[in-house]
Amino acid sequence: MGSTLNNSSQPVGSYRDTGIDVLIVGTGLAGLTAAIECVRKGHRVQVLERHEEISTMGDMYFMGLSGTRFFKHWPDMAREYDEISLHDCWMETFKHSGECMIPLLKVAERLKEAGLDPDTPPGAFQMRPLVYRMFVNQVERLGIEVLFGKRVVKYFENGDKAGVETEHGETFEADMVIAADGVGSKSQEIVGGQVRAASSGRAMWRAAFPVSHLDQDPQVKEFFQLKDGHDPVVRTFLGPGTYGLTLTRDDVMVWIINHDATGDERESWHHTVEADDVLANMDKSVVGTSEGWAPIFKQLVRITPPKTIVNFELFWRNPQPSWCSPTARIVQIGDAAHSFLPSSGNGATQAIEDAVSLASCLHLGGSAKTVPESVRAHIRFRFLRCACAQKLGFLNAERLQATNWDKAKLDPRKAQPKHPRWVWSHDPETYAHDNYDRCIESMRNHVPMDQDDVIPPNYPPGYKYVPWNIDEIMANLEKGIPVQLGSGNWE
Repeated sequence: MGSTLNNSSQPVGSYRDTGIDVLIVGTGLAGLTAAIECVRKGHRVQVLERHEEISTMGDMYFMGLSGTRFFKHWPDMAREYDEISLHDCWMETFKHSGECMIPLLKVAERLKEAGLDPDTPPGAFQMRPLVYRMFVNQVERLGIEVLFGKRVVKYFENGDKAGVETEHGETFEADMVIAADGVGSKSQEIVGGQVRAASSGRAMWRAAFPVSHLDQDPQVKEFFQLKDGHDPVVRTFLGPGTYGLTLTRDDVMVWIINHDATGDERESWHHTVEADDVLANMDKSVVGTSEGWAPIFKQLVRITPPKTIVNFELFWRNPQPSWCSPTARIVQIGDAAHSFLPSSGNGATQAIEDAVSLASCLHLGGSAKTVPESVRAHIRFRFLRCACAQKLGFLNAERLQATNWDKAKLDPRKAQPKHPRWVWSHDPETYAHDNYDRCIESMRNHVPMDQDDVIPPNYPPGYKYVPWNIDEIMANLEKGIPVQLGSGNWE
C-alpha cells in the first residue's frame, strides 16, 4: 500500500516489477509521460499510435512547474529541458490595436509584480517540437515498444483484463488500458457519463517559422526584435473578444491569434490556411470597437511563409468525474478526460500530472489485482483539481479577451493569466504517495469524493465542488456576468 515518497531522485530500477501490463493508446504528452513513468514505477508498457510516427509538430505552449517536477528522476530529460528553455525571456503587452500598455520587462520582474518568487517561476513558454523531441528521446532510450499505424476503434474489458480493437481488426489486451488519445477517444463509449467534446466555436491561427523571414520587412523585423539582440521576447496583444501572442527567438518566430471559428479550422497540425485567409478575418474577431488589429501584426501575418499557418479548432468538454470504465481497467487521461482552453496555460501541465499520478497509484496498489482500486484513487486525486483548473481557464480567457485597461494600468496582473500557488506548487507524485492509503480507506467507507476532508486539497483551499457546465459560463459571459470561480482561496 501507500508510502511517503523520498524527495530525492529515484531513477529507473528504484522500484520493483509490479507485474502490471499497461497498454497506452496515444503519444501526446499524457501518453508519453505515462509510458516513461510507468516504466520507472515497475510496470510493463506497450504503446499504440494511430499515425506512422510520433508528431513533433506545433509551435509553443505553457509548461507549468507542477508538470515538470518529475524531471528530477530523469537526468537526461532535465538536461535537455534546461537547454531548450527560454532563459532570460522578456515580456511586453499591447492592446490588440498596437498601443503599448505594459512596457518590456524581464519575466522575473513581471513575476515580482505579480507577487511571485522570480527564482521559482510557475512555469515557462516552451517550443512544442523541442519538448516532444525530448520526450521521444526518452522513450527511445528506454526501448519502450511503440506500435505505429494502430488506429483504435473500440475499447473493451473482459474480467480482469481490458483491451482495444484497431481499424484493421487487431486486438491488444493488458491488465489495464490508458486512453491518452485526445478529445475524440473511442474510450468515451465505455466510460459512460462522458459527453463527446464539442466545438467551442473558437479557434487559433498559429504559425512558427524561421526568424530569417522577418528580413523581408525591416519594419516588422525591428518591431519584433530580440531584446539586446539575443534575449527572447514574448509579446501579448489583448483585445475585446480576441487575443494574440508572439514569441521571438534567435531561431524561430511564432505568432498565435485566438478568434471565432471561420468554418475552415480543423483539430490538426497538418491543416493549414494562407495569410490572405487570416487577413480577411482578423478584424472580424474584434468585438465592440472600431479599432482593428495592429498594422504591424498584420504585416507579420502577411510575410508568414506559405503552408505554415494552422487554423486549429478548439474543443471543450464539461467536467465529468467518469474517467474510467465500469471495472476501472480502462482510464482516460489528458484531453481524453478533460480538455482545456489555451488561455488556461494548463492543458499540457495537467496531462503530465495525470500520467505521473496514475503511474504512482498503480505502483502503490502494487499488483494487477489492485488496478481498479488504484485507478479510482487516481481519479479521486485528479477530478476536483482538473475541474478547478478548467474553470480557471475561462477566467484567464476573460482576462485576455476583455481586459479592463483602467485596472491593468494600476495592476498589470489584471492583463495576464492567473497562475495561483495551488496550481504550480503541486507535486502529483508526492501527493499520491502521501495520501494513497487515506484515499483507499475513504473509498472503502463510501465517503463521497467532494466530502472527503481527510485528504488535503490539491485545488483552491476551502473550495466546495458545485457541478457546473460550460454552456452556463458562456451564457453568463454573453450577458456581461463574469466567471464565478466559487468558494475557496483561488489566489
